[in-house]
Amino acid sequence: METLQEKELVQLIRESNVPAYEKIYSLYSIRILKKLIRLLKDEEMAKEVLQDIFLKIWEKREQIDPEKSFKAYLFRITENQITDVFRRSASDLKLRTHLINASTELYNHIEDFINFKEISGNLKLAIDALPPQRKKIFTLCKMEGKSYEEVAELLGISTGTVNDHMVKAGRAVKKHLMTSDIFMILLISSYISQ
Repeated sequence: METLQEKELVQLIRESNVPAYEKIYSLYSIRILKKLIRLLKDEEMAKEVLQDIFLKIWEKREQIDPEKSFKAYLFRITENQITDVFRRSASDLKLRTHLINASTELYNHIEDFINFKEISGNLKLAIDALPPQRKKIFTLCKMEGKSYEEVAELLGISTGTVNDHMVKAGRAVKKHLMTSDIFMILLISSYISQ
């Protein structure tokens, strides 16, 4: 759950307040950098990715919803930046070789991870396997970006019920993805949320 202070900082960032942005940076940057270094095995590359992450936050500051989890928003941007690194590695032989060599203890078949169509397909299968109401709630929250309150009102249920469905859906999707040989995303998720 976001602290009141953090929500205030996010609101100030939306208003282009640089000290608030610097405060958010100081709250999260070191932890994310450590996780990026562990994942990418290259400190300079990790620093570049970190700067890209916080540049995106600044560029999209007006779109940040202070009522939603900033940590989740930060995770999405981080995941997208890491995905971009792996996507670039598919066409950049030097980068690809580095990532393959550096990540062997985490993942021996990095080429499978680069196959984003497979990942998207597996994610869709995981979502499709959810019970109908849970699938609808998960899709509204995660895919359409609606708040728990909006979904609760739309479906005529309590926010607690929405939360319960989201927790169970998250577990089911992660479990499905773990069994489909794309645990790298989950590894990234666990690194950032620690």
